[in-house]
Amino acid sequence: MPGTRHASAHRPRVGVVKFASCDGCQLTILDLEDQLLAITEKFDIVEFAEATSNRSQGPFDVLFVEGSISTPEQAHEIVQLRRQATMLVTIGACATAGGIQALRNLADHDAFNRAVYPQPQLIKSLATSTPVSEHVAVDAELYGCPISGSQMLELLTALSIGRRPQLPDEAVCALCKRLGNPCILVATGEPCLGPVTRTGCGALCPSFGRGCYGCFGPKEAANSASLAAWFGTLGQSDEQVAREFAKFNVNAPAFRAVVEAKR
Repeated sequence: MPGTRHASAHRPRVGVVKFASCDGCQLTILDLEDQLLAITEKFDIVEFAEATSNRSQGPFDVLFVEGSISTPEQAHEIVQLRRQATMLVTIGACATAGGIQALRNLADHDAFNRAVYPQPQLIKSLATSTPVSEHVAVDAELYGCPISGSQMLELLTALSIGRRPQLPDEAVCALCKRLGNPCILVATGEPCLGPVTRTGCGALCPSFGRGCYGCFGPKEAANSASLAAWFGTLGQSDEQVAREFAKFNVNAPAFRAVVEAKR
């Protein structure tokens, strides 16, 4: 099987680790309750602090990484973990794009520290919150805030039988059409990031009459500038347009470009 050090008779060693994040993507894995036993039959989970007290520093056949790199210690640790992993998969908006905490990339990091902490000199953090891929090579990515449980199952299934994962890259709009959801932009005149956002959430927000928040980040070749201009025709100011894109995936290039242009 691709991405393993062991013979096929042995279960691949899997680790799940986190950096700066809310643990939501790890909880999504644990929410796969009906499938967890089947997963443990196929994979040997040797590191997953959210689920077990067992600890391992590797080696890992597959290592899932949640969270952005936000401290010097994390920047050092991810390099060490990469050396122990045959395959490294980032999971969630924090690990793939820097997360909502990457809002600090657009502002004065030291000013934030002074405003929040009584002794900011004790806080050892980097000036930026960055995706794992800016520090080490990444073999695969699962997007979302949090990730899709079904996409995690698809990836694990593909790994277990040695095929390429079938993960969608269409816009949320495509799913809305199949579900018969009225278009938020057209029907209500409210902003919606569905035209430029990768599907994976099941079009949750549009299904309840709310505009897409962009949780799964920009799809491939997303024309964010065009959508931002459309928001302007709806009467939104530049500041309001920037706020629409400055959310969970603010540091993703296609979204960050709009935020910086509208500030």
